Amino acid sequence: MTSPSGGSDEAAVEAFRIAHGLDQPFYIQYLNWLKGAVVGDFGYSYMSEQPVFEAVLNAFKNTLTLSVLALVIALIIAIPFGVISALKHNTIVDDTCRFCALFGVSIPNFWQAYMMIILFSVILHWLPPSGFGHGTDISYMILPATVLGTGSAAVMMRMIRSSMLDVMEKEYIQTARGKGLSEKIVIIRHALKNALVPVITVVGLSIGFLLNGSVVVETIFGWSGIGNLVVDSILSHDYMMVQGSMLFVAVIFLLINLFVDLVYVWANPEIRYDRNF
Repeated sequence: MTSPSGGSDEAAVEAFRIAHGLDQPFYIQYLNWLKGAVVGDFGYSYMSEQPVFEAVLNAFKNTLTLSVLALVIALIIAIPFGVISALKHNTIVDDTCRFCALFGVSIPNFWQAYMMIILFSVILHWLPPSGFGHGTDISYMILPATVLGTGSAAVMMRMIRSSMLDVMEKEYIQTARGKGLSEKIVIIRHALKNALVPVITVVGLSIGFLLNGSVVVETIFGWSGIGNLVVDSILSHDYMMVQGSMLFVAVIFLLINLFVDLVYVWANPEIRYDRNF
């Protein structure tokens, strides 16, 4: 015999299944979800009843804010140190820059995150260890953005160094020097400008990684971005939110790759896509 409370629970479960279309065959559920996804309707969250697209978009805005700061940090570190490393090729300066880049690529971001929390939050009390902050309080963004930015900076710096070394051997660099141009002008206007063209791809991939959200970093710092949203949705078995988040992330990554390809063609006139392909 079913207890009154048990009957009530079963009725609530059945009502939930009907409300979300879970009583229909799987292929019908999938087709209905696809039809909605085409027009931006990813369904509703099982937990909050909030529209999935609205929740994902709000989380993505937070991730975008963090990603912009992280990218700025990455470029500030990567460009000058990559150029210096190339200009001081095979010196102690170059060796130090390469070691730092290798270290930055090798260390796990979760370890770096915890070390920075211990140093700047627990010991020095300079920055908050986690949280989303209030309004435009940038202090909550500094630690997670630095963790994301330094990892990307290490990859960019190695690419800039390699590209600069290749460009510095080109004939037009020697021609510019032969015209009597100062070394500063030769490096900035001729060498660096052309060396950054191959780096566009690396920067584009880094942007895609940052915008799609670092699950580990956002979770550690309690940042309400899309990575943290995905983790919470998985833990709470909110499959509609997981599906919508993954589709949104995939589309964003594809659009970024397309944009990077177009920028690469614009920056390097020697490359043209075959229209007959």
